[in-house]
Amino acid sequence: MRHVIDILDLSTEEIGGLLATAQDIIARPEAYSELCRGKKLATLFFEPSTRTRLSFEAAMYELGGNVLSVTGAATSSASKGESVADTAKVVSCYADIIAMRHPKEGAALVAANNASIPVINAGDGGHCHPTQTLADLLTILREKGRLGDLTVGLCGDLKFGRTVHSLINALSRYENVKFVLISPEELKLPSYVKDSVLKPRGIAYTQTSDLEGALPDLDLLYMTRVQKERFFNEEDYLRLKDSYILTPEKMRLARPDMCVLHPLPRVNEISVAIDNDPRACYFKQVLNGKYMRMALILMLLREAGKLPSAKKPAVRPLETV
Repeated sequence: MRHVIDILDLSTEEIGGLLATAQDIIARPEAYSELCRGKKLATLFFEPSTRTRLSFEAAMYELGGNVLSVTGAATSSASKGESVADTAKVVSCYADIIAMRHPKEGAALVAANNASIPVINAGDGGHCHPTQTLADLLTILREKGRLGDLTVGLCGDLKFGRTVHSLINALSRYENVKFVLISPEELKLPSYVKDSVLKPRGIAYTQTSDLEGALPDLDLLYMTRVQKERFFNEEDYLRLKDSYILTPEKMRLARPDMCVLHPLPRVNEISVAIDNDPRACYFKQVLNGKYMRMALILMLLREAGKLPSAKKPAVRPLETV
């Protein structure tokens, strides 16, 4: 059974196919509106979520399918002590595919090892978030027209930011991508990401705490919030939470075509005054996430033999709509 737990579970060719399908959905939504009729997606969210859960559910509804939803540990048998493994086995009896978010790293892998239907990791602790990365890639492609030849600034919580870790893994497979890692010392990118991804592949990167100094050179700025839920010490959170705030004054230092991305939710790290700036792409990311999740659901259900094989999308992977 095929699952997507990490973005590296997908080859660059498969990502290209998902991008093409997503763009075809954008161009021809009516062609996809009944493809999942009679199929059920189970959204198992043991950690709070708005965008990811609703986008998965909207994706399945727009494909003509149905949704079974768990919106917290307190509303499920996890509150009675049921294991992730048993939950996956039970839900496999009711649904055709699972999207799961869990606060513990590795929980999605445990579910995948015990489910008899495809499992999609919708975020496991501070580990990774592959479908957010798919949303990011579609946004980058549609805004910049390419996934290579980019200088990408990653700013904020690089230590616990699962979206950052997944995006680095994904973009590192494209040519001439450089990373500027912007964070306070306490929230630097973990050494294991640098040692397992950046250094072995010879990916250029710099580390700095100076957002203003980095801005003029960036094609993309990926802002992240400092995540209160990942801290054991509230004093540390309060000290670090306002480390970076993107304002219109700072945006004047950036290129006219730089894109600002954010996985959301934001707290105050991006001023609302930037929302109307044409370089602000974070709400476009939200919509792109739905399209990529639609494409991924279709791919996994087809590979599981639950849907007929696909026709070739009308839009090629590197075309923008």
